[in-house]
Amino acid sequence: MRYTTANASPNRDRACGRNALSLGEETLYLREKKGYETLFGGYLAGLKIMAKGDLINQSLPLSEPGQTARRLSLLTMFRLGLFQMGLGIMSLLTLGVLNRVMIKELAIPATIVAATIAMNQFVAPSRVVFGQMSDAKPLLGQHRTGYIWLGAALFVTASFLAVQVMWQLNASIQATGWGWVTYAWIALLALIFGLYGLAISASSTPFTALLVDVSDEDDRSKLVGIVWSMLMVGIIVGAIVTSVLLRTIESDAPLAVVQAAINRIFVIVPAIVLGLTILATVGVEKTYSRYGARSLLKDREDGITLRQSLKILTANRQTGIFFAFLIVMTLSLFLQEPVLEPFGGEVFGMTIAETTRLNAFWGTGTLLGLGTTGFLIVPRCGKQRTTRLGCLAVAASFVVIILAGFTANPKMLQSALLLFGLASGVTTTGAISLMLDLTAAETAGTFVGAWGLAQALSRAIATVTGGAALDLGRTLFQTPVLAYSFVFLLPIVGMLIAVRLLRRVNAQEFQLNAKEAIARVIQAELD
Repeated sequence: MRYTTANASPNRDRACGRNALSLGEETLYLREKKGYETLFGGYLAGLKIMAKGDLINQSLPLSEPGQTARRLSLLTMFRLGLFQMGLGIMSLLTLGVLNRVMIKELAIPATIVAATIAMNQFVAPSRVVFGQMSDAKPLLGQHRTGYIWLGAALFVTASFLAVQVMWQLNASIQATGWGWVTYAWIALLALIFGLYGLAISASSTPFTALLVDVSDEDDRSKLVGIVWSMLMVGIIVGAIVTSVLLRTIESDAPLAVVQAAINRIFVIVPAIVLGLTILATVGVEKTYSRYGARSLLKDREDGITLRQSLKILTANRQTGIFFAFLIVMTLSLFLQEPVLEPFGGEVFGMTIAETTRLNAFWGTGTLLGLGTTGFLIVPRCGKQRTTRLGCLAVAASFVVIILAGFTANPKMLQSALLLFGLASGVTTTGAISLMLDLTAAETAGTFVGAWGLAQALSRAIATVTGGAALDLGRTLFQTPVLAYSFVFLLPIVGMLIAVRLLRRVNAQEFQLNAKEAIARVIQAELD
């Protein structure tokens, strides 16, 4: 049995435009011997060698003896993006349509609506569990695809159930008022949104781990750019569907008509999303996955348990640094979300339709940033420099947004939001590409789950913090533009902190320490 490895690739955080240094490959031959003891001795020997610096080559490992793993084509990258497109559509349906209907048409208090919908974010810690499960326990014969399909089937089902419970909640309010029956329906709705979040975690975390499994370091940024661009395409498609539905609702249609229209859309669209999920992933893992070649632990009967995975996760100093970076960066990106449209209305005097269209400017910029960064910026600047450039550009765009507020010029605000979207796309592509590099192949699902946990929690905190900061700004300042400027100052400071944290991130140190941690965990189990 022969395993081909190479030294870790050189530092890819090089100055823009410089050619990468190439290192000569080394070939490690592990002679096949019979016997249980010799087999595990070979595993440990390989792990110990890697712990000294001979890391698993992330480019073109062997999927089967004598075969070379196939590289992803652009067509396959776009096909994988269909899954993210489906998630974008679902986010608009659940967080857009249902939120709107419950608050406006059904007159349910916004606090109750926000609390129930937010349950899908509060289950974010489950991402680590589902990631580890996909590492250790294949489902339907594959490590990732079975979890993706099962999770997708559950979240589209949960979305339809949420709609039905929403109607029952409204009926209870109309019939009995705010009694214990109504609160029971609220609790059930919150439970279903929690299950929806669990299903999203069960599907999206193994999907992101699949991106690690099927890609190489040199094409990963392209894959990230394409896949996350498709997420924005899904949001745009979802926005079109939502606007068509809202046009019906805003025409003073009877509630029965509204109910029928929403029921119909929550049958047809989720079914399409499920179809997109299957189309996006069918055959990809079997054809392109490097999981078996990269993980020396693949054939162990017990795999790596959750307890062992958490030991590996917490043993690396770089894991904590990058986790902190992700929280600060994501928090800074989404602090503006709850106050952007009120900013346009209160400071610029825009109508509801005009403030709604503001999303198109930052959305377009984000799509451009996501779609071009992986092809143009990352190959020239490296992932870490690209992320740092994006963070600084986000901070600069908030400066322009503040200046636009003092001018009360809507065109300047639109330009600033276009710049913000472009900077967000650059930051997102760079950060996700770096995130996938800071992921041990043997426990990819666990690490991806941890990164997803950081992003989900920080986005939920950002929503609450943005609103609270606006209230505080109004208390401190009498002028609306100063109150909003106070809010937009926070992500500027946050991005500068994120840049400082990013300087301490070292992918090579992470890879070396991760291998050492894996070697220690497996050695402890075999001793």
